[in-house]
Amino acid sequence: MEKRDFLKNTAAAVISCSLFPGKAIGSFASKSLSSIGIQLFSLPKLLEKDFRAGIEMLSKMGYKEVELYGPFPFSDNSVKEGWKAITPNLGFSGSGYFGHTPKEIKSILTDNGIRATAIHTDMVTLQNNMEEIAEASDILGFDYAGIPAIPQEKRMTLDGYKSVAEEFNKIGEQAKKMGLKFSYHNHGYGLQEMDGGIPLNLILDQTDEGLVFFEMDIYWTTAGGADPIAYLEAYPNRYHLMHIKDMKEKVRFSGDGGDPNQWIELFPYMTTAGDGIFDLESIVAAGKQAGVKHFFVEQDMVHQPEIALKKSIDYLKNL
Repeated sequence: MEKRDFLKNTAAAVISCSLFPGKAIGSFASKSLSSIGIQLFSLPKLLEKDFRAGIEMLSKMGYKEVELYGPFPFSDNSVKEGWKAITPNLGFSGSGYFGHTPKEIKSILTDNGIRATAIHTDMVTLQNNMEEIAEASDILGFDYAGIPAIPQEKRMTLDGYKSVAEEFNKIGEQAKKMGLKFSYHNHGYGLQEMDGGIPLNLILDQTDEGLVFFEMDIYWTTAGGADPIAYLEAYPNRYHLMHIKDMKEKVRFSGDGGDPNQWIELFPYMTTAGDGIFDLESIVAAGKQAGVKHFFVEQDMVHQPEIALKKSIDYLKNL
């Protein structure tokens, strides 16, 4: 771009921001969302049936990153047994590498121009098997190893959350030594006052910003009664990842959002990006402003993923 064109475009952007600050900044920031990822729990049945075909489909849609979910071969045995117990109700059992080796997964992703940038595992595995996670990272290339939820027994009281914050710091330190980043993906619990404090705020305040990173799930945050943008603005550079989905109408958990039954109750209200009530342009812009580096579409076990996931990425690419 020639200098005069650069100056002209810059001046136009400045004027636009002055006249229409919210809209202009949101549009400008959102359009730089060039690499959109997908959490693979969005299409588990398709991947279990034919992993390569599923990845090829995602690649053609334009997805550039994936976040894998466990359990994995390196996961703690107790987690694997727990997964076996719930899969009959889910209608599938595939997870981790879906029967492939890490090298095969890497090859399939590379063939389709996709990178694995993050995984979801669990606290027990992170505490006991960090070396195995690092070995997987060496092959697959992911930087973030996180958990999708805090075990229920650890979040019954505010003191329980304080202990979790301490555990998070230890896990984060161990991960850093292995060249990894530990991340916590929030659900809807921990967003309302408990014993005089708000648990998620406590975790954010009492964990080391250089060791513990966060993944904002905008759907569960809203269902828990909190504002995603408010958290992003209040805690800059803490959120490195984001799960994007939309909500058909504004709904809250029937309780405190603390158990899977309450999560499942709200699955019917999930919808593709752009088809719901969320101001995704402003949320994405706030995320980029706050330091979010990876944006993943997640529509838990969505019906007709070949349609829904394409609609979501098409919307996000054109914000």
